[in-house]
Amino acid sequence: MPRPTGRVLTLLELLQSGGTRTVAELADRLGVEGRTVRRYVNQLIDLDVPVESVRGRYGGYRLGPGYRLPPLMLSDDEALAVLLGLVAGRRAGLTTAERTANETASAKIRRVLPQHIARRLDALLDALDFTDQPGELDHPDAGLLLTVADAVRHRRPVSIRYTDRDGRRSERTLHAYGIVAHAGRWYVTGKDAQAGEDRTFRLDRIADARALPGSFEAPEGPAPAQRVLSGFATAEYRHEVLLRIHGTVEQIRAHLPATVANLEELESTAGEDPAAERWLRVELRAERLDWVPRVLASLDRPFVIERPAELRDLVIALADRLASCARRA
Repeated sequence: MPRPTGRVLTLLELLQSGGTRTVAELADRLGVEGRTVRRYVNQLIDLDVPVESVRGRYGGYRLGPGYRLPPLMLSDDEALAVLLGLVAGRRAGLTTAERTANETASAKIRRVLPQHIARRLDALLDALDFTDQPGELDHPDAGLLLTVADAVRHRRPVSIRYTDRDGRRSERTLHAYGIVAHAGRWYVTGKDAQAGEDRTFRLDRIADARALPGSFEAPEGPAPAQRVLSGFATAEYRHEVLLRIHGTVEQIRAHLPATVANLEELESTAGEDPAAERWLRVELRAERLDWVPRVLASLDRPFVIERPAELRDLVIALADRLASCARRA
């Protein structure tokens, strides 16, 4: 049976969730009688927690706007959400003053967390990577995310139940290298032990994850974020497109990001400025080709289509349509 002090802290947590709570509701949640609830409220008031009494038919208790913040209690999910938000904020171009406030807030929260939760969150922060400046992210399942993060940090195999984009379900053993936030979603990248190949899995498609005995060595090579980007760019699609485009890397990347295309520098002359315009080989994969001519037009750079021949026909057709429209009176 919970001790009275534990019930008082539970009462504070209920009031911190917002709104007015009736005596009957609080008594039911705490498993006590109404008069005991009133006694617990008085104990909070003695601790300078600003609890207000609300009269009337729908009255009860609520937290008032006190002159100082009452003790903060967070569940595992809430602590995870707050710390991930602070980490994302540090990557979003904060000013020096904002970064300082961000870091001190993060330190305060981590200092008061129970030790077992703090260790798991530290593991997650060590395993986490971003492909770009983070925007709004899906809220992941806290237990799943922390389990995978533990596996990354301690290099332990993890068993996952996964559903792919076609609805096929499978159970896999994964040697996870890292967790990556990309384009609003969460991914885990690592080696699929059965396939013997590096794979990337969406976290929201993983139904369950559990650590397995044993350990593995993480390979040398690209960071997890780069592995995710490369995986998107080389994924299997219906069409393989190979181009040569004359321009700078920045010009091409503005229209064909790393998640869409791989760039390869062709042979350059000695002493050539790396930032200068030059011919670059561009490789991408696509389920459909109809969008590629529009991208090439928007690039407004010289290009050569190496394959497929079908793409040449689509580009010529787009050029004919544009020319026809331009000639209209």
